[in-house]
Amino acid sequence: MSASKIKYSGAELSKAEVVKYLSDAPKAVKSYITDLEQQISNLSNIGLALSKEKDMNKLLEMILLEAKRIANSDGGTLYMMTDDKRLRFEIMMTDSLKFHMGGTSGKDIPFYPIKLYTDDGESNKSMIAAYVGLTGETVNIEDAYTAKGFDFSGTKMFDEKTGYHSQSFLTVPLKNHEDEIIGVLQLLNAQDTKSKKIISFASDVQEMVEALSSQAAVAITNKNLIKDLENLFESFIKLIASAIDAKSPYTGGHCARVPEITMLLADAVQETKNGPFADVAFTEKEMYELKIAAWLHDCGKVATPEFVVDKSTKLETIYDRVNEVETRFGVLQRDEEIKRLKKELKIERDESLSANEKVDKIKDLKKSHRKKMGTLKSDLEFVKETNVGGEFMSGDKKDRVRQIENYRWKPNGKMENFLSADEVYNLTIPRGTLTPEERKVINDHIVVTINMLNELPYPKHLRNVPEFAGGHHEKLDGTGYPMGLTKSQMSVQARIMAIADIFEALTARDRPYKKGKTLSQAMRILGFMKNDAHIDVDLFDIFVKEKIYLKYAESYLDPEQIDEVQM
Repeated sequence: MSASKIKYSGAELSKAEVVKYLSDAPKAVKSYITDLEQQISNLSNIGLALSKEKDMNKLLEMILLEAKRIANSDGGTLYMMTDDKRLRFEIMMTDSLKFHMGGTSGKDIPFYPIKLYTDDGESNKSMIAAYVGLTGETVNIEDAYTAKGFDFSGTKMFDEKTGYHSQSFLTVPLKNHEDEIIGVLQLLNAQDTKSKKIISFASDVQEMVEALSSQAAVAITNKNLIKDLENLFESFIKLIASAIDAKSPYTGGHCARVPEITMLLADAVQETKNGPFADVAFTEKEMYELKIAAWLHDCGKVATPEFVVDKSTKLETIYDRVNEVETRFGVLQRDEEIKRLKKELKIERDESLSANEKVDKIKDLKKSHRKKMGTLKSDLEFVKETNVGGEFMSGDKKDRVRQIENYRWKPNGKMENFLSADEVYNLTIPRGTLTPEERKVINDHIVVTINMLNELPYPKHLRNVPEFAGGHHEKLDGTGYPMGLTKSQMSVQARIMAIADIFEALTARDRPYKKGKTLSQAMRILGFMKNDAHIDVDLFDIFVKEKIYLKYAESYLDPEQIDEVQM
């Protein structure tokens, strides 16, 4: 070895070369450290970004784009594992071909999922993605055209068809916190940063992509877990509505329909550009919170007795007692018939009367009998009609009920009033079919609702559910229930739900005590309520202007209920 040469790492270097190498070493080390710090920073930033992204398509696309950036690859594919152990194509990108399918592109990927197992049950290890999905091992292929052990026939067909040349492959598993493979990330054709030539994926690049894949798997799993919990929560909520439906067919539909009206009106509020709601903009979380509240707004009805909820007539408890009253009328009619027959027989046997006199007396008797029977028939029809209930019962009708009460009959050998005090009390209900006591039981469902909802441990974005759901029976003038809130004490969402609840109740065709009103009738009543400061004036104006009532009606009302509305 020459005196001017120094052996270093198996190579002979001149002193000048050694000096230069050593002088450059700190710069190289510093550059390496800087690059390493940048990579760590990039991974940290992408990890944070992944954790914040809520849209699954955007999340998956972000993962693939970041992997391509790290590896400087021309193309890439992201697969997700299906429940039946297949790899479904989610996103495909190839920059040089300007190729982008799946993800946010709006273009469907026309390829069938890759089977991890053949039809014979054998592991499909001939395809790289399937192999990685089965084993959880990273596969780094320098050149697909010379590689052994894997089937690249599909790749070669693609190249032949497009003129592309697929060379280097890096295929990495996505594993969740339980070490389960939830997907596969595949990168294609790493490129030299300077020459742009296709190169193999370096080991340090592989490590970085594997680190990214771990972060990505956590983000995807968290997103799926959150979605699963939301689905479970929503299913539970709808289960409550179903329970109410099973308990009473008259209210279950209400629980499902109110959310539809609520969200239609909320969307319209967001779209308005003028008026007091011009600056109102609900976030995605706030809209979700409102939807949940709408579904839960009547959950307290699970504790309301069926005989009150289902009371379709005034005399109904477990059954409609009007049938008993009808039987009593039958007894009165029978007794009257017996009385007539006895009187007629007495006349016939009266020898002091001439034949003509007997005929006249019997004629008068029958006339009086027909009048009495007509009165009984009319009273029976009146009771039946009164029993149905309505919007208003006049004082005259109440008086007639009390007159019928004074009929006497003998059910058990003892003379009694024809109607019991309870029957009179129910038949004289001025509006609807519920007594004040029963109305209070119904109204108390909202108290039960509020108490139930206040017991739930809500996450931050659902903490207003009790307030939204519990305010739908409040009136802006403070005359509502249960707390007598005024407009200033009610959120916009609660005021939206109040209109939705009333409109649905007015138009519902499955209530036991009334027919569903037409659109014009319902809107006229809502108009009166607006004038009386019972509902929000500005929200009602949006309800009218944007024809929310018609949008809802087209899906949920009978055609005969949909008439012209003039406001």
